[in-house]
Amino acid sequence: MAKTWLITGCSTGLGKELAEAVARRGDRLIATARSTEPLQALCQRYPDTVRGIRLDVTRPGDAAQAVALAQSVFGGLDVLVNNAGFGFIGAIEEAEPDEYRPLFETNLFGLIETTRAALPALRQRAGARILNLSSGAGLSGSAGFGYYNATKFAVEGLSEALADELRSLGVSVIIAEPGPFRTEFLGRSMASAARRVDAYAATAHGRLHYRDTNDGRQAGDPAKAVAVMLRAVDAQNPPLHLPLGPAAHGVAERKFAAFRADVAAWRELSIATDFDA
Repeated sequence: MAKTWLITGCSTGLGKELAEAVARRGDRLIATARSTEPLQALCQRYPDTVRGIRLDVTRPGDAAQAVALAQSVFGGLDVLVNNAGFGFIGAIEEAEPDEYRPLFETNLFGLIETTRAALPALRQRAGARILNLSSGAGLSGSAGFGYYNATKFAVEGLSEALADELRSLGVSVIIAEPGPFRTEFLGRSMASAARRVDAYAATAHGRLHYRDTNDGRQAGDPAKAVAVMLRAVDAQNPPLHLPLGPAAHGVAERKFAAFRADVAAWRELSIATDFDA
């Protein structure tokens, strides 16, 4: 049965790839971006099943208008994909509030408000899905990526809580955690701190070198990532966590191993913290 989707951030990257895949398979789609111009070609190719609308996740009211369009044109909403976002490079000491606060406004607060706007419609559809785009950076922090890590860690925790709240209502949450895929993420979608502190040359600044040498050369195929996301959305029992690509799986495995090692090493001391009987 065809689904009705609302996807944020459809102008580039995985959002664009997913929007095109959804349209190709005959599903109905509300495609959104901060500007509707990049959406026009897709809408023209699929005039019966695709509508484009401006949605800046940081603007109050935009998400509600997009949800209302899904309801008025297609009769409801089955799948919300929170994909809009961008990256940021900079040591914690280097970044200024006017640099890192917009990251949280888009990657976290924008996701929250879009989800809140869509939930009343999603709760009316049995088997509805919310697909939140986190990142391998939402699983483990690393030098130079701290602020981006923080937004994606927050998406992880929020999504886990949301999944717990919605499970009995028949709505499933999927957290996609992509590694490096060959999109514009390291280019136009990556901001950086203006200030450089030499003390971080060997740590946080390595992320700048990674950006400059890997943009357009990432190993991940976006079409393959999208194919996995579609299968997860269609699954009767979708996963809560969905690492995508070998790099993301490696991050997860290293994080779990380090976590278990810390717990084991300090267990005897740290567990003995209740009041004495």
